[in-house]
Parts: sequence; structure tokens; C-alpha cells
Amino acid sequence: MVDQFKFDKLRKLREAGINPYPYTYDQTHHAEEIIAKYNSLEGKSVKVAGRIRSMRHMGKLFFLDLLDETGKIQILVRGDAASGKSIALMDMVDTGDILGISGKVTKSARGEISIDAHEITMLAKSLLTLPEKFHGLSDTEIRYRKRYLDLIMNPNVRATFQMRAKIVSYIRNFLNERGYVEFETPVLQPTYGGANAAPFKTYYNALDTEVFLRIADELYLKRLIIGGFEKVYEFGHDFRNEDIDSTHNPEFTQVEFYEAYKDYSDYMKMTEEMLSGLVKHINGSYEIAYQGKVLNFKPPFKRLYWVDELKKITGIDISEMSDADAKRLAEKEGLDTSIKNAYHVADGLFDKYIQPELWDPTFVLDYPAYMCPLTKDKRGNAMLSERYELFIAGKEGGNCYSELTDPVEQRKKFEAQEEERRKGDTEAPPSDSDFIEAIEYGMPPTAGMGIGIDRLVMILTNNVSIKEVIAFPAVRPESKKVSETPLQGKPEGKKVKPESKKK
Repeated sequence: MVDQFKFDKLRKLREAGINPYPYTYDQTHHAEEIIAKYNSLEGKSVKVAGRIRSMRHMGKLFFLDLLDETGKIQILVRGDAASGKSIALMDMVDTGDILGISGKVTKSARGEISIDAHEITMLAKSLLTLPEKFHGLSDTEIRYRKRYLDLIMNPNVRATFQMRAKIVSYIRNFLNERGYVEFETPVLQPTYGGANAAPFKTYYNALDTEVFLRIADELYLKRLIIGGFEKVYEFGHDFRNEDIDSTHNPEFTQVEFYEAYKDYSDYMKMTEEMLSGLVKHINGSYEIAYQGKVLNFKPPFKRLYWVDELKKITGIDISEMSDADAKRLAEKEGLDTSIKNAYHVADGLFDKYIQPELWDPTFVLDYPAYMCPLTKDKRGNAMLSERYELFIAGKEGGNCYSELTDPVEQRKKFEAQEEERRKGDTEAPPSDSDFIEAIEYGMPPTAGMGIGIDRLVMILTNNVSIKEVIAFPAVRPESKKVSETPLQGKPEGKKVKPESKKK
């Protein structure tokens, strides 16, 4: 609820002829720059702008901590230096207000780099009280629901999102420098595909048809390869209508990239180069700390063959598994798998026996063919597919195929998926007849890769929850009604699988 004390000050500002919400301010410097370049800026006039995080005063001397995008700097407001108008304004200033400060760079009596204010401008009068300074904002529900408040109160949160931007920028530059072309493909799709997941549904009024929010970008990017582009990528927001946990959010970000005339072996080398270079770029070395342990991104990454590894650990060979076999195994192994077909039971066995042991970046290779409807068979072994997933710190971080380009085989695999849907597997995507028609025109050999940006940022910023790295994560709606305030008046009346490109 609006603070009545602050609201009264807003009224006084207006009565004094001061616009508490002006249109612009001529900011010339930021806190970080002033502190870094103090020797060259000392005694010079600057203009800064930001939010007042704390205030204190000794007689007629005010100390303000001003927070801008880059950090905090101290403001000194003295009666013999600041204008009379600015001194008068201080009676109407509160913690949380956004001010513009014009003054000279100096140091306080205690040696802290500061700005000796001459002119103070109100840029936004705050009407709500910030959380108490020393205890900060720690309630996770409030932090995620009111991220703007989290960003104000917690500098480490701002640092996380600044790092996220650097990670995305590095990957984009890496692909651009290698001749990849960035595209935007449809978010609303008549037929969803490219992963095993439940979709969000909506309705296209103009087209009078039901459509789906995409669960992956894959099938449209492959259409671009068919159309003649040889290297394409997209940073896409994708949507999977499933449960939320520490590593899953229904709306998530991934980068998918495809290159003609390459296979999954080529992309293993490129993925190593991309991620090891990224970690070295942001951290200065290949090693990073994650949850009290060390992760080593120095190439080459470890290779592990899934079917062989599971057989070695358990004696179970899953390269061929019927649905009847799957049901028996699920019961025997006590798997918490709601859909007990070969796909889901194999996945459950992997989650139980292999995934928890994967720490340093590891390529898990050659999945059972029945799990990979968009992938070419393994050369020399049709029971397997040329697919790998990249795991880091026990989490899936990426997924790659030697893409299936045979339209006859692709149609058969889509039909097999449709059969699973008829049996009750709601995560199996439908057939896409338009995509079949596209590859019937001819699709070159292609490698495709998807990397989940949210999980990668989690690891590189040492976070254990995906909500910490998504600016506005999914949260349950508040049950409380909007409180009446002086300004507002009366108010009017299942576990998702990893967020890489495909499963």
C-alpha cells in the first residue's frame, strides 16, 4: 500500500511547482566509471542519476547512497555547496526516490569517492517503502513475483542478469563469426514438434483455427536448410505445458543451430570449442566453482556411450525394448514413470543410474533409435541413433542429432509416434505432413544442436534454481485482491524433460 507520508511529500512537490516525474535528464556518468577514473575526474563536474538506497545526515550535511545500473556512489549534500532549491528539496526526498545529481567529483572526510552535489533534480518520487536495508529482500516468492524489487535490493541478482547477457552475446558472436544466419521462426504453430512435451494451446481468430505455442524451433529451422541456407540459428523462447521445478520453467530460452553437410561428430568439436571458449572468456580459466565443487570445461569433453554404460552398471540392454518389456522393467526398478512405454522407461533408467554421476561436461552418445524420431540411425547399428546430449553438473545442457533427411523413413517414424499418442503418450508430438513434404524436395546432410540457455546460465552463475536466472519466472497468481491506495482508489471488480531443442 502507498505510504501516506510519501504521498503527502508528492503533494508538496506539486504545490511547490516541481514536476516529480519529468521527461528527461542529461546523465553524463555512471558510478562505476567515476570510481574507476577518479584520478582524472577529481574536481570535475558530472551528472549522475539513480535510486537513493539510503540516507543519513549530520546537521545540514546529508549523505545519500545513489544506486545506478553500474553500482553505488555516495552523494554529499552540503548547505554551502548545494543550491538553495536543492537544500529545500531534501525535505521532500525519501529512500527509494530516483534523483539526478549535478556536482563535482571529490572524496569525503573518510576518503570515500563521492559527488559534492550542487543541483538536485527529482526524477521519480517513490510512493512505496523499500525493504529494510540491512536484512534486504530474501523471501523467494516475493523476489520472483516482484523481480524489480529484487533487482533494487540485491546487487548479486543484477550481476546474474548482466552475466546472462554476456553469455548470450558470446554465443551469438561465436555463430555469427562462423557464417551462421540468425532467424526468427513462428511461435504460434499449426503443428508443434521437435520434442516430446505437452504444448500450450491457443486460438487464432483471424485464421479461425487452433494453434500451439512451439515446444522447439527445430522443424522450421530445418525448412530453412532445405530452402538453401547452410548455417542457421535462433535464440528462441519455447513453451512446454508441464510442471515447474528447480531446472524447469514452462517458458524457457534455448539456442538452436543447424549446419548442412555436417554430422553430430562435427558438432561435438564445435560445441567443445564454443563452451570452453565461453567459460575462458567470462572466467579467465576453464575451471569454475559450482556448488562447492570444481567444473572443468577444458576440451576435449568426456564421451560416454549410453546403452553400453547402462548395460555395464545394471546388466540391462535397452537397445531393443518393447512396451511390454518397459512395463516389467518400470515395476522391477521402481521407476516413477507415469507413461510406461519404451521411451519413458529408458529415460527413467538413465535418470536413475547415469545422469546423477555426470559432473564435468560429458557427451552421452548414441541413444536407442526408438527414442529419436528425427535422427539418423547409427552407422553400422540400426538399433541406435547418432544423437548425443551434453550433461554438465548432472543437468542436461544440450542435445544434438545427425538429422534424419530420408522422407520415407521420417514418415515411418512420425507414424510410430502417432501410434504412441493413440496409446496415451500425450507428450509424443503429432505428425507434421508439411515438414514431410519439405524434406521430400531434398534435404542435405545436416547436424542440429540445441543448448538450453537458462540451465547454462544457472551453472555459470553458480545458481541451483532456474528461477534465479529467468527475469520473470512462472509463479502462481496472487490470491489477494489489490489493496486500495490513495492513487488507485477501489480496485475493479508432470515433470518436464530437459529444455534443449528436442527429446
